[in-house]
Amino acid sequence: ASSSNAMQGGQQQQPQKHYGITSSISLAFPRELDHIYTQKLTEAMKPFGVFEDEEELNHRLVVLGKLNDLVKEWIAEISETKNLPLTAIANVGGKIFTFGSYRLGVHTKGADIDALCVAPRHVERPDFFQSFFEKLKLHEGIKDLRAKDAFVPVIKFKFDSIEIDLLFARLALPTIPDNLDLRGDSHLRNLDIRCIRSLNGCRVTDEILHLVPNKENFRLTLRAIKLWAKRRGIYSNMLGFLGGVSWAMLVARTCQLYPNAVAATLVHKFFLVFSKWEWPNPVLLKQPEESNLNLPVWDPRVNPLDRYHLMPIITPAYPQQNSTYNVSTSTRTIMTEEFKHGLAVTDEILLGKVEWSKLFEPPHFFQKYKHYIVLTASASTEENHLEWIGLVESKIRVLVGNLERNEYITLAHVNPQSFPGSKEHCNENDFVSMWFIGISFKKVENAESVNIDLTYDIQAFTDTVYRQANNISMLKDGMKIEATHVKKRQLHQYLPPDLLQKKKKSIAEINRNSNGGGSKRCSLDGNPLDNSRDTDGGTPFSSPTIVSKPFKPNTDAEDSQNITSSKITAMCVDGSPPIDTSGKTELGMSIPVIGSKPVSAPVVKSVQPPAGSTIPTVVGLNVIPRLTLPTDSQSAQMLLNGVTNTNCTTPKRPHSPSMEESPKRLKDTEKLTVLDDSSFKEPYPLGNNGQEQDQ
Repeated sequence: ASSSNAMQGGQQQQPQKHYGITSSISLAFPRELDHIYTQKLTEAMKPFGVFEDEEELNHRLVVLGKLNDLVKEWIAEISETKNLPLTAIANVGGKIFTFGSYRLGVHTKGADIDALCVAPRHVERPDFFQSFFEKLKLHEGIKDLRAKDAFVPVIKFKFDSIEIDLLFARLALPTIPDNLDLRGDSHLRNLDIRCIRSLNGCRVTDEILHLVPNKENFRLTLRAIKLWAKRRGIYSNMLGFLGGVSWAMLVARTCQLYPNAVAATLVHKFFLVFSKWEWPNPVLLKQPEESNLNLPVWDPRVNPLDRYHLMPIITPAYPQQNSTYNVSTSTRTIMTEEFKHGLAVTDEILLGKVEWSKLFEPPHFFQKYKHYIVLTASASTEENHLEWIGLVESKIRVLVGNLERNEYITLAHVNPQSFPGSKEHCNENDFVSMWFIGISFKKVENAESVNIDLTYDIQAFTDTVYRQANNISMLKDGMKIEATHVKKRQLHQYLPPDLLQKKKKSIAEINRNSNGGGSKRCSLDGNPLDNSRDTDGGTPFSSPTIVSKPFKPNTDAEDSQNITSSKITAMCVDGSPPIDTSGKTELGMSIPVIGSKPVSAPVVKSVQPPAGSTIPTVVGLNVIPRLTLPTDSQSAQMLLNGVTNTNCTTPKRPHSPSMEESPKRLKDTEKLTVLDDSSFKEPYPLGNNGQEQDQ
């Protein structure tokens, strides 16, 4: 202990480098007890497969070395076809860069590698997607090769069993040296937007590593926080929670505030800081730097839409962007509660009352709410199903947003885990995935006079998905979406009993759990933890007009809620199916209508549908439409333009962050009541009129 103190004393003699946009909260060095807690944290994470052994790590290095050689070989070949001199070809170079969890050093067992192929100026994007693609196809070690024209175009493949997502960027340089550093902004000059996007991942990852005081402490802390976020169901940029880069930036900010702390302390301080953070004040790892490249950057002073971001976490590399623009009112509320829960648990851990394993216990999602929406996506083949659920999942946040805007809904909580469909509720030959959204309704005084209608909220979502599928020529026969309201007591008809019981799972059970539907999208209780592919290539286009025949409603009641559901047959104005791929008019949309008139006991009335109509049975209730959708040309055009009947519900006003509070000082106390000093709100302090405040 004395030698440890002497060492710490020697360290304290050295000047402490300043990290971040503010001074640190504490420069305290770790005690012996902190090291012990850190070792216990490491041991608690091991059963979840977050650490690779030496053999696996070396295998990745070998694969990346082979890929780097392939890239150099290809660039030399392409240079020769473009008549470059032999002396130039010998030095033309080319390089593979990694980014994401692998580059940060926090990837898990079996995780893929995000990589970037950087080429000189004479090699163009079509060369990469044509001649390099063909070269990969001929390599015996490469399997499952496919190109994807996404927001950031990518080639995906397995190289000696390692999954790789490879992006492409060409720089305005004649050669690409092995010692190239991508952090310099000058590399962005004269590049097209796709190359800038492709470079962004590497530049952000490298900048994060450059801005933390101790990389090893940062990595272990980030591993713990990523595992915690996945176990607690809040790891998904696509669904409106946070993705890997955002979690990395929050951990990096914590490391800046406590530069000498070890992982056990940093995990606790992470929860302390972000359970008190006053959103929408942005999290910044460095002061945004000016550049003459005129690229769009996150700046609420200039961009009005940036003022509506609820939980801004700003990337440190130019062009600075908000990595959390998908966050909604509900997801921010859920994450804030999880930060508070994490703080309470780590308080107990550091008092020696509980073990670290308690931090990684999953929440009881299926006991938490009285009402759920079950979203079902089905397709007739496995290949179609994988494609279909990718699109549906990327649009679920549209449904959450629609529900949030309903004045009677206080929270819409989507569980990021998908489940295989039960045979009871789907065609035996179909491939089915289900998502569950927990709903909290607002308590209203005059319940008898209130009718909560979710028809248009859900229909707008299904419209969006079908339009997008049509736009990218994806929709195939058998692809369907259904959205059904169920109560908590009815969940057993959709899910196995072990998921619905409040019991702690053993580590062995957790590791045995597998994901449903055979897709890579894994259970949050499963081992493969790095499987979120947060992409969304949505492009709006005109949707079909919806026509429906009205039926009488029926009733049922529980918990003072009167539940009626409806099924709508979607058709174009001329009576044809909206997308004529299957010859069917039935799209399988079960649209719930929920009222809140209390009755003494559940009542179920059967109503016979008109001839030619089908009404599905959902958890024992007849599903009956209540509303007639517009058929006249004016209303049809409104639907085509994305406008729905405004008389359905009174929409909530969009959340507008208040920007007028004065900046506050951050105090280093265990009861952290405010989290900000003058720099946290800068450089973007705003008044209500959007103008800069006088400092």
